Amino acid sequence: MDQTIDLNVAVYDVVKKNPELIDLLVELGFKPLKNPLMLNSIGRTTTIKKGAKLIGLSLDEITQTLEWNGYIVKDK
Repeated sequence: MDQTIDLNVAVYDVVKKNPELIDLLVELGFKPLKNPLMLNSIGRTTTIKKGAKLIGLSLDEITQTLEWNGYIVKDK
């Protein structure tokens, strides 16, 4: 499994590549991802960077959490 996460890729694509990330992203505040319809609609056009801005979450916090969980974060 590829542990690299690109913050400029659509959330949908990131989660399809790494399905275990849904729980982690929901914990960080991406609550709409719990709903598969939201993931399949908004998730296809929203990147992690855009989503973080929408929910007021710093990219540093996302990056740190992802790295603590063994992921390599691209385009910080």
